[in-house]
Amino acid sequence: MNKKIVPFTEKQIRNIIAEYPTPFHIYDEMAIIDNVRKLISAFAWAPGFKEYFAVKATPNPYIMKLLKAEGVGADCSSMAELALCEKVGIQGHDIVFSSNDTPYEEYKKAMELGALINLDDISMIEYLEKFGPLPDWICVRYNPGPLMKEGNDIIGKPEEAKYGMTRDQIFEAFRILRDKGVKHFGLHTMVVSNELDPNGLINTAKMMFELAVDVQKNVGINIEFLDFGGGIGLPYKPEQSFVDYNFLSNGIRNYYEEIMEPAGLGNIRMSFECGRAITGPYGYLVTTAIHHKHIWKEYIGVDACMANLMRPGMYGAYHHITVMGKENVPKDHLYDVAGSLCENCDKFAIDRPLPEINDGDVIVIHDAGAHGHSMGFNYNGKLRSAELLLHEDGSVTRIRRAETLDDLFATLDFSNL
Repeated sequence: MNKKIVPFTEKQIRNIIAEYPTPFHIYDEMAIIDNVRKLISAFAWAPGFKEYFAVKATPNPYIMKLLKAEGVGADCSSMAELALCEKVGIQGHDIVFSSNDTPYEEYKKAMELGALINLDDISMIEYLEKFGPLPDWICVRYNPGPLMKEGNDIIGKPEEAKYGMTRDQIFEAFRILRDKGVKHFGLHTMVVSNELDPNGLINTAKMMFELAVDVQKNVGINIEFLDFGGGIGLPYKPEQSFVDYNFLSNGIRNYYEEIMEPAGLGNIRMSFECGRAITGPYGYLVTTAIHHKHIWKEYIGVDACMANLMRPGMYGAYHHITVMGKENVPKDHLYDVAGSLCENCDKFAIDRPLPEINDGDVIVIHDAGAHGHSMGFNYNGKLRSAELLLHEDGSVTRIRRAETLDDLFATLDFSNL
């Protein structure tokens, strides 16, 4: 169970709205810091443990700088994410570049920054060599295929996922890389996303430990770097529970001591690349009720839409909703909470029990701190909203302004019309 509470009062949020009109995303600074500290502390036993924040989750330089101060690196998969790292001063092995179907210019940028290169496919070895020398450090991504009995709704079954190499390809890739002079080797996988069962995450680590030992036996090289991906989930529903970082760490440690240490791999550096788990629970989409509709169902129209938070419409995902000032009022009304896109899936909630909502009520949509603003889009000409950072003293910094029509039309040339 987890209590779905917000880090501000109705008075505070209305004062913020007076300066920054809804909709907007707001992030709880200290909650994010405390959370990432707990993760890092749980793995204090692991040599050189590193959390690489998945930039795609919340690609904002203020958030990245906040995490950088805690020793967190960056997991990047695009040119824009690499450019953000450069702006913030994240470089070298504090970056892991994990990408697929990747243009060379993006690899080039990553190598210029000194990033750890994670290859998604064996063919990328030859592809990289066509343009220049291979880096000394290379990681390869593993797809276990049907060895994993289950996938999940976001990534799907591993054998149907586009990511990574087969086991045999892993061995062959390392032989090729070794023979071409690469000196340092890593393994990566990401077979689940938003996983709340720590045992599933622990077993992923076990799988990778066993693979590292098999690489040692079959290829004759020692893996120096293991990345378990960013599969740690967050409890979107109140009846769900957060992953216990200490339980997760202890489970991984047991297999580490059982598998890795006897093989002489006791100094391997382990990493996660969590995004959702770091910022997700501590970001909120704040919107205002602006319309009621009574037909076959009861609808509440808000000034946000799917362009501000895609997950409910895309995945049917649950996001908890708080009506400010009515937290303790009986939830005796059944509403669909909808936006204004010309798409019927543009709904934040369907048949959701909520207190009676009136026009002007402030509605807070929880767990929007990752894959919220970052998945925004401009369909119907919708403008992406502002992002705010809520400090411990209650003050707010605008860390991204809202888009304007001029921003939307900036790539259009009206002069020849």
